[in-house]
Amino acid sequence: MKQNRRTAFILAAGLGTRLKELTANKPKALVSINNEPLLKVLLEVLIQQGFNHIVVNVHHFGEKIIDYLGDFSTSLRSGRNDKMIEIEISDERPMLMDTGGAVLQALPYFADSEAVLVHNVDVLTNVDLKGFYDDFCKSGDAAWLLTQERNSKRKLVFDDNDNFLGRFNSETNDYDGNGALPNQCKLLSFSGIHIFKPEYFKSFEVKPCYIFELYRKIAVNHKVTSKLIHPDYWFDLGTQEQLKNAEAWLLSKR
Repeated sequence: MKQNRRTAFILAAGLGTRLKELTANKPKALVSINNEPLLKVLLEVLIQQGFNHIVVNVHHFGEKIIDYLGDFSTSLRSGRNDKMIEIEISDERPMLMDTGGAVLQALPYFADSEAVLVHNVDVLTNVDLKGFYDDFCKSGDAAWLLTQERNSKRKLVFDDNDNFLGRFNSETNDYDGNGALPNQCKLLSFSGIHIFKPEYFKSFEVKPCYIFELYRKIAVNHKVTSKLIHPDYWFDLGTQEQLKNAEAWLLSKR
């Protein structure tokens, strides 16, 4: 394990279908917000917060992300203070692995990492990522799911001790945990950010799957817990309307 390594995994392989024509000829990661690619914005946030090992998964227009990261890495090497940043690519161009399969396929990149922070490329926030990461490394937990108390149809379900139980869709009443939805539970919204220790994923077969399927299995014997966040801002940039709202809000704060 490398000392002082902070590892982040950027999920950038999505098709970006909700962004419609904006992703007709480019990946979602390279869609711009206030003239900056989403990927660049997130990379700079992670680096500013002390993450020095960053893995990015690619699929849709993956070659464009690979080319962009090459240019970005070159610009880092030319700077005086960012020479120790390592950026690697988990290539899913042959097959999209979904959120869980993406983690499983990328495990070899995390061999020297105590923990991995996973961040959706289309989430923009000023959460103290470094603080959560460092605190998580000191814990005995398998994973932390960063959550919010906000309106959403899809909820993560936790017991009174903040242990992860499954997912609940309030629109369809579908619950994927064991048995019926408990009467006493917490229903929280996922932020698109989570932190895990790679050792707990090593027994799974590498195949496409959703991350919460894996967390539900891990939570049977290990601690997968909720951590509420209260940032100054948090945006899901999955649609053109959400992107415009975020652009306007950020411009108003300058």
